[in-house]
Amino acid sequence: MAKRKIIEIDRDKCDGCGLCTTVCAEGALALDEENKVVLLKEIFCDGLGVCLDVCPTGALRVIERDSETYDAEAAYKHVLQTRGEEAAGQVHGIAGHEGHGPAAHDQKSVPFSGGCPGAIACEIPAKNDASSRTETDVPAASELSQWPIQLHLVSPYAPYFKSTDFLVAADCTAFALGSFHQDLLKGKKLIIACPKLDDTEGYIEKLAEIIKQNDLNSLTVAIMTVPCCSGLYRIVETAVELSGVKIDLRKKVIHIDGNMVSPDL
Repeated sequence: MAKRKIIEIDRDKCDGCGLCTTVCAEGALALDEENKVVLLKEIFCDGLGVCLDVCPTGALRVIERDSETYDAEAAYKHVLQTRGEEAAGQVHGIAGHEGHGPAAHDQKSVPFSGGCPGAIACEIPAKNDASSRTETDVPAASELSQWPIQLHLVSPYAPYFKSTDFLVAADCTAFALGSFHQDLLKGKKLIIACPKLDDTEGYIEKLAEIIKQNDLNSLTVAIMTVPCCSGLYRIVETAVELSGVKIDLRKKVIHIDGNMVSPDL
């Protein structure tokens, strides 16, 4: 056994909703006879934590401990047997098994081996016919009300953060969600960050200072469904704890097909 990242479950917090069991492409999670989620086998869990994004009670977290190594081939065979070939094609780390079923959200995916599943190449079918637009169509107004917006550049003491509704958004969310300005940004001050590509050193401390100093009305985090994006929510969650401020932390999760998959978390 070697030390690696793996899911830990707090049974007391689990309400048996089962959402995590449906989004785990590797089929590592299931509900037991007490309607509580359990980890079926450690070798099925890739430790990326995409299940955290849909858990409404915070019953799941990623920890680092001694564990059996993730076995993509074993996970593939497990999902193939329990969910079928289309679902098995979505298993992280499997090459040569392309997914085309409902779980793929009508995306044309390119199979990959290893690496980050959030970097998988796919083509997203167009939703709107550009030819139907007319010259009288009015572009949507921008709801951006401050600058700068990148977390590295903002000051925790900027006056426009005082008593505001605050949105921390992963970089990709504004490109995936067509109604980002109207549905998420309107009426809020914005900070953007990427937990995968940014140097995140100091992010927790800076966010904690923003929360502590500005008497925020609300705090919303918008992330993508790709596993690495979960890291941004955990950064903000840790910053809230560090600040010592009691504030309602809301999560909005956006699929790469442009749909908001959990608008009310």
